[in-house]
Amino acid sequence: MRVIPSFALLVLLVLSISAQRPEDMTRKLWDTAFSSSTQKSTSRRRAYRNTTPNVPVNNVAPETVVGMTLWRLRPARRTDSGERLIVHDDNTEWMPERISATTRLVQGDRIRISVEAVRAGFVYIIDREQYADGSLGEPYLIFPTKRTGGGDNEVAIGRLLDIPAQDDSPPFFVMRKSRADHVAEVMSVIVTPTRLEGINITDKALKLTDGQVASWEKSWGSSVGRMEMAMAGQSWTKEEKDARTRALTASAPPPQLLFYRPSVKPTEPMFVKLRLAYGR
Repeated sequence: MRVIPSFALLVLLVLSISAQRPEDMTRKLWDTAFSSSTQKSTSRRRAYRNTTPNVPVNNVAPETVVGMTLWRLRPARRTDSGERLIVHDDNTEWMPERISATTRLVQGDRIRISVEAVRAGFVYIIDREQYADGSLGEPYLIFPTKRTGGGDNEVAIGRLLDIPAQDDSPPFFVMRKSRADHVAEVMSVIVTPTRLEGINITDKALKLTDGQVASWEKSWGSSVGRMEMAMAGQSWTKEEKDARTRALTASAPPPQLLFYRPSVKPTEPMFVKLRLAYGR
């Protein structure tokens, strides 16, 4: 007698899952369309441009792919249709807009980053100044800190981790040059299944050693490929605004950037580098 209700429950569960529309299901960031030129691609997939053609797109474990979107904030206008970000200290409204990884930034620009993963894990961001002669400044762990999301750097499947968080004060990073020959910020983003050992999270950026960063990059940053979506300039949407607490679906706007690393296991961390250059 116990088997019948269990079987009925199983049937209902299967029917419920099969009845879901594809756009209602939590999306994936990678599929065979990226690794096979013989398969048909949707217009969304065709919009991705491979900026690292030397890194093969075959043998990529879907769970290892990391999505990222860069946002630049401008004052909101009455005619804006996108979602606004409110700074509660002074009730200022900002409009986040997507930017390309190659967008030239200027002194005072307000920047946010959103990270998406297909596995649970933890996110770390290291910043180094780059100078005109190509040399780099000292590495600082700028995320997590207790001032950004209360030190919470955990990323969940299908959800966006906003850096800084929407309720942080302020909810953005400000681009500032330290000297005249300061030409770029080199940001290293690490996504790892477990917390990094020896990281003491405080309310300030943590100074790291060159050796620490070099070791992580050597272990987890080799042969990293990048694809970019042709969506720069698009405003922040409600789906993206709510994605910290609600899983994104296949119909939600895709991440601006996709990072992949062939022939690695889902248990291996990913080390990604972004160069945010200053314009004149």
